[in-house]
Amino acid sequence: MENLVLIELKRKDKEVYYWSNNYEIDFVVGNCEKIDQLIQVCCDPSDYETKEREVKALLKASEELRCNNLLCITWDYEGEEEIKGKEIKFVPLWKWLLQI
Repeated sequence: MENLVLIELKRKDKEVYYWSNNYEIDFVVGNCEKIDQLIQVCCDPSDYETKEREVKALLKASEELRCNNLLCITWDYEGEEEIKGKEIKFVPLWKWLLQI
């Protein structure tokens, strides 16, 4: 899934980076001047530990990189959740591929 997301982001000429600081963000979209979006790829967020890890990373990176556009691309889960005052969108991969 991550490879497919990367290929699609690059196909759309997006500047894409990886972020790691005791946690990882799969895709930081933007440039040195402005981060546009933080993206995590998570096949099954119904697993509590997996979802907690992905969400925690998004929230920490959101603070550090000053970006509130938070996205988690999943296999089939869709929804929006407000966690610690931040909105995180969950979008199935197929739907995200049609939107971008």
